[in-house]
Amino acid sequence: MLYNYRTVYEYGCQEIEIKRSRFIGHAKPVMSEEEAIDFIKSIKEKHKDATHNVYAYILGDRDEIQRYSDDGEPSGTAGVPVLNVIKSEGLKNTAVVVTRYFGGILLGASGLIRAYVKGAKLGIEAAKIVEKILFKSIYITIDYTILGMVQNDLLKNNFIIKNIDYTDKVTLNVYVPFQDKEDFEKYIVNLTNSRSVVKEGKDIYLYKKDDKYVE
Repeated sequence: MLYNYRTVYEYGCQEIEIKRSRFIGHAKPVMSEEEAIDFIKSIKEKHKDATHNVYAYILGDRDEIQRYSDDGEPSGTAGVPVLNVIKSEGLKNTAVVVTRYFGGILLGASGLIRAYVKGAKLGIEAAKIVEKILFKSIYITIDYTILGMVQNDLLKNNFIIKNIDYTDKVTLNVYVPFQDKEDFEKYIVNLTNSRSVVKEGKDIYLYKKDDKYVE
């Protein structure tokens, strides 16, 4: 798994008119090829009266899956330019569809390339680029007597306390940058003088919003 990568946050859509043709850029984060195909199908269904629904998507830690379609536009003038926009932005797990409603004026090969690049960029801009960072969810079980000390130290060191479960003991669920998990576990053992049980949970990607990491 990647420790961090750039992608889009949510579905985004933005439109531009170029020489009477409407170009509508759509972008969405996708985690599988099936999800990408479903997204493309949904846009094609929504805009089934459009002249073209050009698409491209990239998937995988090493961009193993790269697909595109000109959807009837001259070869090389649509799908590849859209794919290149995704790549130039350094995005992963991202699908983009650019819908075109022909306005009656031919744009020529270079004009088409510029138009589809612009449409793709607008869709990505609307979907908001974020950097996702891999965290490890860690559970720390302790006695109530040291809860205040442990909680204060975690907050002082800017660790993310996701949840606190109160039973006969206290379990804190903390999100820790994946690369720091081993050092964090040692830190907890030292902080509590070995009076804690530390268990690893799931891996989770977070992104930064307003100086805070959120899911």
